[in-house]
Formats: sequence, C-alpha cells, structure tokens
Amino acid sequence: MTGDCLGLLNNSSLSFISFTTLRSRERFIKGTVLKWGRIYVIVIEKNTQTMRMSAEMINFVRLNFYPVKINHMAIYLNDVSRTFGEYLLIPGLTTKECVPSNVSLKTPLVKHPVGQKSAIELHIPFVSAIMQSVSGPELAIELARNGGLSFIFGSQPIDSQADMVRKVKKFKAGFVVSDSNLTPDHTLADVIAMVERTGHNTLGITADGTPNGKLLGLVTSRDYRAEKDDHQMKVREFMTPFDKLVYGEVGMTLSEANQKLWEHRLSALPIIDKDQNLAYFVFRKDYDSHRENPYELHGADKKLLVGAGINTRDYKERVPALVEAGVDVLCIDSSDGYSEWQYETLAWIKETYGEKVLVGAGNVVDKEGFEYLVNAGADFIKVGIGGGSICITREQKGIGRGQATALIDVAQARDEYRKKTGIYVPICSDGGLVHDYHMVLALAMGADFLMMGRYFARFDESPTKKLRIGGNYVKEYWGEGSNRAQNWQRYDMGGTENLKFEEGVDSYVPYAGKMKDNLRVTLGKIKATMCSCGSITIPGLQSDAKITLVSSTSIVEGGAHDVILKEQG
Repeated sequence: MTGDCLGLLNNSSLSFISFTTLRSRERFIKGTVLKWGRIYVIVIEKNTQTMRMSAEMINFVRLNFYPVKINHMAIYLNDVSRTFGEYLLIPGLTTKECVPSNVSLKTPLVKHPVGQKSAIELHIPFVSAIMQSVSGPELAIELARNGGLSFIFGSQPIDSQADMVRKVKKFKAGFVVSDSNLTPDHTLADVIAMVERTGHNTLGITADGTPNGKLLGLVTSRDYRAEKDDHQMKVREFMTPFDKLVYGEVGMTLSEANQKLWEHRLSALPIIDKDQNLAYFVFRKDYDSHRENPYELHGADKKLLVGAGINTRDYKERVPALVEAGVDVLCIDSSDGYSEWQYETLAWIKETYGEKVLVGAGNVVDKEGFEYLVNAGADFIKVGIGGGSICITREQKGIGRGQATALIDVAQARDEYRKKTGIYVPICSDGGLVHDYHMVLALAMGADFLMMGRYFARFDESPTKKLRIGGNYVKEYWGEGSNRAQNWQRYDMGGTENLKFEEGVDSYVPYAGKMKDNLRVTLGKIKATMCSCGSITIPGLQSDAKITLVSSTSIVEGGAHDVILKEQG
C-alpha cells in the first residue's frame, strides 16, 4: 500500500461498496485494500463481491490496520488517554506476612544490571519536583532524612544552586569538616556574626582560623552572653581551651566517636590528628537524628544524598559546578524530553564523566521517547507531560497524554529493554497524582518512584511563604512554566532566550504542617494498600497487582453517598 493511506471509515457516509464497480468482476480475499473515492476499505470476508460498512468492519480496521503510516495524515493511536482516577486495584490474597511492618518501599533510582543493586536506592519511592516553590535545601534535607531525595531547582544562577547542594551535603556527615572557625584574636562580635551567618553554635578556634589549623579551643553558646558581654572581648578570654577539651583522634570509628559523645554528655566532639590539627567534628545532634530517622538516605560517608536539575542550555558550565559541590545525581528538567537537545546533553555528560555522574532525563510519554533517551545514556526516565496540578501544557499546546496510559506504555518499553539488554532502567512517574491511592496505582503500573510537587509544596520545609487567606492557611505554589518562575530553559525549543507563553500557573495549596507527620500518614496508606493487594515489595506489587477500569458511577459509589455528612470540627 505504498503511497496510499487508510482513512477512518464513516458508517453514515457509505452503506455499501460494489467491488465490481471498482475492479471488473475481480474476486478478493480477506485483507485486500481497495480505494473508493477518497476512502480506503478492507475486505473482511473471503470471496465476497459486496461489503457492508458495518460496525464489525470498523472494529476490524481498528484492531488490524490501525495505526497505519500514511501520507498527509496523522498517526492515530488505538487507545484512550487515561488517568489514575479511572482505575482501581482489586484485592489480592492477604497472607499473614502481609502486614505494614513487613512492607519494604526500597526502590532503585538509577539503572543497573539485572540481579545487581542500583548505585542509589531510595528508601521510600518519593522524589521532590525540580521547582522553585518546592525543592530548596531545607526540604532536600528533610526528605533525605526520611528516605527520599530532592532535586534542587535549576532555574537559578549556577553558583546559588551549587551552594544549596553544599548546604545539604554539609548538614549531616558523621565526620564533619568544620566551616565555622576563628582565631583566639577574634572578638565576640566576630563570633556572633559567624553564628548568625552559618547557624552553627559550635566554633573551632584554630591558630590560623582555618578548618584544619592547630586546635586551640572551642566556643559554644554556653561560653558567652551576647546581651551582656562586651562584644570587643577577645575569643581567648572566653573560649574553652584545648587542655580542658574532650576530643577524639583520627582513625577512630563513628561508633567510637558517638560512644564518647554519649559517655561525656557532649554536644560536639572535635577529632584531631597527631599534630593537634583539627580534622573533623562529630555532633550529638547527628547521632540523635539518625536514631529518629532510621531510613535516612545517605552515602558511605554518611552525607545526605541530594540531586539537582539541569537544562540543555548551560549544562557545560552548570554540571561541573554541581559535581564539585558534591551532587549525587542530576536530572534534565524539561516539559518535553524527546529532543535532540536532551540527547546532546546526555551524550556530553557521559563522554565527559562516564558513569561517575548519574543523570536522569525526560519527560516522555511513549516507547519511542523512552528508547531515544536510554540510548543516549539516561540513568532513569521521567514520564508525564501536562498532568501536574499547576501545568497547563495540554491546555496551551495540546501536547501530552493521560498519565496512566503514558506510564503503562513506557513501563512496557522498559521491560522489553530489560529483556533485550539485561539492564533495568527505572522510570519516574511525574504528575497526575490526586489522591494517595493514585501513588500505589502508579507503582503497580510500573513506576519505580514518584516525583511530586504539590504534595511537598504544602509543608513547612518548602521554600515558600505560609499565608492566611480567607481564614485558612496556605502556601504559595507556582509552576516552572509560569511568568513568576521564568524558567524558559525548561520549555526551550531553540531561538531567543525567553518564555514565549505560560505553561504553568501561580497558585496556593493548603498548608499541611511538617513533612514528617504527613509522610507517616501517606506511607501508612501505601503500605496498607499494598498489603490488601498481597504484596510487601514494590516489585511484588508490579508483578501481582490486579487493576480494573472503573465507570463514572462506580467512582461516585466509591465515596460517601446517600448520607448527610456531619460538619467537621
């Protein structure tokens, strides 16, 4: 059928076709394509001379000849673009081991050979969106302490993004290199200024004021009274001198250092080398923090893990700065990742750094996009276009796909790639989550982890203001495609450097309090739902879950109905 096309058949426009009018008394077999005017039809019965344009015929075309590559016409996909709200999970057998305390939410972040562990494994399947109104250093710290990971937003100067990464990496490191140091000749005014600037209450006093100078003493908040003491008083007059310090020596383990902290009721333990030079601090708060956060996501050096977003414009300058700052993983941030710009960015990173720098790519919504970016070197793939609560890409450009349909398609492509190559490439579902149970649906449909913006924007730790509007507390939340964010690089299609039109909105979300409290509830729901499906791991859920489409009336049935609800509060 070279050069021809298969049109959609319209039952109302044509009732019968007489084959004898098309080809003189020729008999046709099933599958023969004929042209009648501008319409192409297919024989659906062997050796017939007349064919009725029936529903049966139309269904045959759809099932057997659709989509077909055609000239001067678009390709039509034989599916409906569906959202998570159109599906429900069917319960599986809940065995005695299927209890929430047995559920593991560990999941790979980056690609790995089948049978081997991923270089980074999340303890919970959550990452925060690459957005100004979501992923600052405070949220990145708290999310990592609870087992997830943040991608620091890239729509800012390179230096400030690198500084945010450093702040996360320095927060919790076991053996911490001191970045708050003075000499004995500094004054109390210098101490107060440094405490205000860094937020650190323990200062190392070294001979030359450097992080690794000879340790002469310590200053903590217990050594002075900022309101009453002379601000010109020298540090040597009120510091705790070295001969009165309890300290550790280089070579001791973190467990030994923590034991010493506990035995002497210390808040900080300086670690020195054989020449009395300051090497590290070990802090009591880090020990307590780890006990309170057993799923904390950190590396072998005990530093919290953190990611960062990049674009396809300044990556040759931004990536080296982020790598130097200690970033653990990168992600190209784009509303549409199926592009040569992303391919070139991935290729440059892999050529420059090899597998030392991990980088995800996206967003895509189908098999072709997945394979294109994986072949370019992507370590994970982000799925979803237009499904975010503040995203209006579909509305503005008519581009996108229902998140559930996109995820199912890409997950199938991922599994085919795994069978063919032996490499498992994790996929991230980005957008389309309205209710908590949608998270479980996304995981069951093949997502390894979820990227969320609105969910995290509601918390104390997000970088936006808490406001009181109409008697309710809210937090600001705006899209990267909004005029407020001016993140034109995310929607870059070449040409001039500006935002052509908005693909996101500026909005509010209900204030929800501390992240930890909300995560406890959300993760509890996820674990309970997984148990109802008979699964205690995410891979088990993906292989065993049963999912059904729902009708509009069954959605109504699923909520409270036929009752008068009491007012809350």
